[in-house]
Amino acid sequence: MTRRTSERKRIGALLGAIACLAAAAGPAAAVDAILVNLDQAKVARLPANATTLIIGNPGIADVTMLKNSGTMVITGKGYGETNLIALDKNGELVAESAIRVRGNGSTLLVQRGAERESYSCSPQCVPAAQLGDGKLFESVNAQIQVRNNLAGPTGAR
Repeated sequence: MTRRTSERKRIGALLGAIACLAAAAGPAAAVDAILVNLDQAKVARLPANATTLIIGNPGIADVTMLKNSGTMVITGKGYGETNLIALDKNGELVAESAIRVRGNGSTLLVQRGAERESYSCSPQCVPAAQLGDGKLFESVNAQIQVRNNLAGPTGAR
């Protein structure tokens, strides 16, 4: 075996090892994401020593710290991904995680040109307004606001 062939084999083995490490690092990062369904809450363990929680984009997710139980509640508010930062009492970083908000598996999306409608198909398909729906979302949102106003202090007589 020549010296060049030996060097090529070592370089090949080194590149193979680097590729294996990179492949192993990719899925590990994906596992670290906290998955939350849109319009649902999820209870998660609070990082040790965390006293302050920060959400990168509060339009995607919200977090509430339950100090006495060592847990937090994460609520999905909009589709997408944001981050959660946990700090200790001195303002030092304790943990950082990605939060990914997704739809639930029972939602059927119907696209008609530029308009989109969502249906909840569990067990029967019925209209279910979701973020991103056009006229259906506006109509349902207006109805919800009217209903909430009727149920409020001035509407309940």
